[in-house]
Parts: sequence; C-alpha cells; structure tokens
Amino acid sequence: MRRNFITAVLYTVVTTVLFGVIYPFVVTGLAQVLFHDKANGQLIHQDGQLVGSRIIGQPFTAPQYFHSRPSAAGNGYDASNSGGSNYAPTNKKLIDRIAGDVATYQQEHPGTDVPIDLVTASGSGLDPDITPAAAEFQVARVAKERHLSEDTVRRLVFEHTQGRQLGFLGEPRVNVLLLNLDLDRLARGN
Repeated sequence: MRRNFITAVLYTVVTTVLFGVIYPFVVTGLAQVLFHDKANGQLIHQDGQLVGSRIIGQPFTAPQYFHSRPSAAGNGYDASNSGGSNYAPTNKKLIDRIAGDVATYQQEHPGTDVPIDLVTASGSGLDPDITPAAAEFQVARVAKERHLSEDTVRRLVFEHTQGRQLGFLGEPRVNVLLLNLDLDRLARGN
C-alpha cells in the first residue's frame, strides 16, 4: 500500500512538472520564436501607440468609419467577457434589437436589404471582420463623410478583402480596423 502511494505521489509530481511547467515553457518559447506576432495578439501600433489588434473587434460608431458587427461581449467589445448573447432567434429582446439596427441602417439605404452581419453579433462578440457585402453597404456613407469618391473607398475595401483560407475554409472577409486605419492614413496624405 505504501509503495503504491509513493508511486502515485511521484507520478503526480513528475507529470505536474513535465506537463504543467516544462511543456508550457517550451511551447511558449517556440511560439515566441516562430510566430512572434501571432503569439502576442497581433497588436497594431501606430506612432508608438497601441491602436488595437487584428483579431479583436472594436466599436466604430462615427459616420466616417466602417462599422463593425455588433458585440454581445460584456459591455460591448470587452475581450475579458467574450461571448454571444445566448438569445434564441425567437427571443423578443434580440428581435427588437435587430429590428432597431435594421431600421437605423435602412435610413442610409432605404428599401435595401441590410447585410446580416451588420445587425447580428458573432459567437465571441469580438469578430474583427465583416463581409464584403457589409463593407459595400457602407461605402457611400464613408465616402460622403470623408469627401472621397465611392470608387476610392471601394478600391480600399477591395484591397482589404481577404479570401477564404486555403481557398475553401471560411468566408471572404474585410478587417474593419485595418480598413479604417488605411482610411485615416489616406486622409492624412500618407
């Protein structure tokens, strides 16, 4: 009995050190060496200031910016409280919120269907991307607010449109933060 107890304790200590200390340090070290940008959250700095992450959505509400998907994460875009609303499609609160968002967007384009990703949150509530259709829907507003031609703004959207990964995984998408940063760069003349 005593021998089995000692074996169990030693096995627990060895596996804890091996899988709880050594393995995480090795994997973290490899990630830092091989995938430094990805391992550190794909942060974007501009003029020495942290402006965001390529993989975490942000709220953009000013009319001169492309707007992101709505967020159900905490108080909105709260990365420490990631998650969806968990409302069922028949939930009255969800239906009312979506109807209100659709009405707001239809003021921009009366009688036009609003792309679904502009009025529904992603599963994490932190999706940094919108569909090309959602970006196209906003081109006229952004161009007008920034005093640019729609073709200029549309060209920027096209440049920021990423295809499916490996040609067949996921959907085409546009990263809202990167697109808005390029719009700001264009406005500064850089």
